[in-house]
Amino acid sequence: MARYTGPKTKICRIFGEPILGNGKYLQKNSNPPGQHGANRKRKQLGEYGLQLREKQKAKYTYGVLERRFRNTFEEAVRMKGVTGENLIALLESRLDNTVYRLGLAESRPAARQLVAHKHITVNGHVCNIPSAKLKPGDVISFKDKSAANTKLTSRARGKDPKINWLEWNEKEMKGTYIAHPERASVPENIKESLIVELYSK
Repeated sequence: MARYTGPKTKICRIFGEPILGNGKYLQKNSNPPGQHGANRKRKQLGEYGLQLREKQKAKYTYGVLERRFRNTFEEAVRMKGVTGENLIALLESRLDNTVYRLGLAESRPAARQLVAHKHITVNGHVCNIPSAKLKPGDVISFKDKSAANTKLTSRARGKDPKINWLEWNEKEMKGTYIAHPERASVPENIKESLIVELYSK
């Protein structure tokens, strides 16, 4: 799967928020990218433009390309409940995102690399598919050989206590996917209703 390898700050400046990092450079320059920066006269986005931008923000945030994102949306439509909330829950249940949420990597791209390089196991079996969907009860951990690698484990930053749908055992270095998250618990600033409206046209 292709991935975005360009300047992260540029993407953050497009959306005006740190969706691909800590946003420290936004304090220096938060103007939209372009030759004239803030002096350029920009038209107000219409309904379609707002919907498209929200979809792009979600895709950049979770590192998903269009085909995979569309398939995830169609899966969310088939599920019971609110489609937008189902979409966010499915994106959060991705293995690479869960590794990031557990604090085993400092960013989603770094988490994706950990998974792709076979450092992560799910229920004791190595899984190198970043888009693998987790189910409640699945146990995520480092592979035994990887757990002994201090270069990998030293980068772990610890789980955010606000992420209440995951459980982390520091002693055993294992995390458990307890349940699919409720939308109110997910900290990402994404208006999923606009994405639903866009795909419903």
